[in-house]
Amino acid sequence: MSSIANKKVLSHLGAFLFSIFLLGAALWALYHELKAYKLQDILESLNALPKVSLLWGIGLTALGYWIVTAYDWLALQYIRHPLPYPQTAFAAFISFALANTLGFVLLTSSAIRYRLYLAWGLSGFEIAQVIAFGNLSFWLGMLSIGGILFAIEPLEIPDFLKLPINSLQPLGGIFIAITLGYLILSFWSHDKEFKLKRWSFRLPSGKLSILQILVSILDWGVASGILYLLLPQTEGLSFPFFFAIYLLAQLAGILSHVPGGLGVFETAIVLLLSPTIHADRTLAALLAYRAIYYFLPFGVAALMLSFQQWKNRRSKLSNK
Repeated sequence: MSSIANKKVLSHLGAFLFSIFLLGAALWALYHELKAYKLQDILESLNALPKVSLLWGIGLTALGYWIVTAYDWLALQYIRHPLPYPQTAFAAFISFALANTLGFVLLTSSAIRYRLYLAWGLSGFEIAQVIAFGNLSFWLGMLSIGGILFAIEPLEIPDFLKLPINSLQPLGGIFIAITLGYLILSFWSHDKEFKLKRWSFRLPSGKLSILQILVSILDWGVASGILYLLLPQTEGLSFPFFFAIYLLAQLAGILSHVPGGLGVFETAIVLLLSPTIHADRTLAALLAYRAIYYFLPFGVAALMLSFQQWKNRRSKLSNK
């Protein structure tokens, strides 16, 4: 085996071991926080969730998944290969809903988009551009709004994250600088072609870049708003402060490479909210959030994809 192959194996092994370590540390921290409570306490807190909040959560979930369809719509404008909106919305919803729950978001969503868009006439390179544009948009929203919130909200970083910094303010400054740098490049170099090996690409225009960021901020804002509504209303827990907590927890879940951030995200939320909300009530809200924002869309997407596959098979059989 070559030295390059050995390095790749060691790199993947290191990432896997880090994920296992981070998940273990998160679960231990969560156990430590919840050991004073019984299962009955959590079930009672879950049962006490206001029905109105649950209905609002479902409504905002529908809004949130409508917003994510704009990622693909903007991407198709960027590559100058627009498709009818129903097709775009179908591909975006299916890929996001399935990938959010199954984990390995980049791999899962890319495979779904590749299969759908290839059947609708896009080339492999165009599909790669759509995928890259969507992922870039997703992160730009996190960096922009996260940068602002991390810079102004005094958040303490949970110990289990093992980060080399104690304050999020430097991280917020870095996030803002990256976002501004991208916008400057988009406004001044969008008509310039960049080459990556045998492929060439150009940056989105300044207007399209701003839309990327706005759509992503809306996506993050609605997703965090759902959990905020499910939590007990507590004095001193403003939405901007909670939004910063939510983004940090999501960042921890994403970087852990644990499917769906399961366990890591919940632990971060419970620990960061522990000064203001009892852990059993936070966990109850998180369970409802997982069901509404992850599992419900996952079920709908699985049914929609199965129906489409059935229609395609039926159409092929009728044409024989």
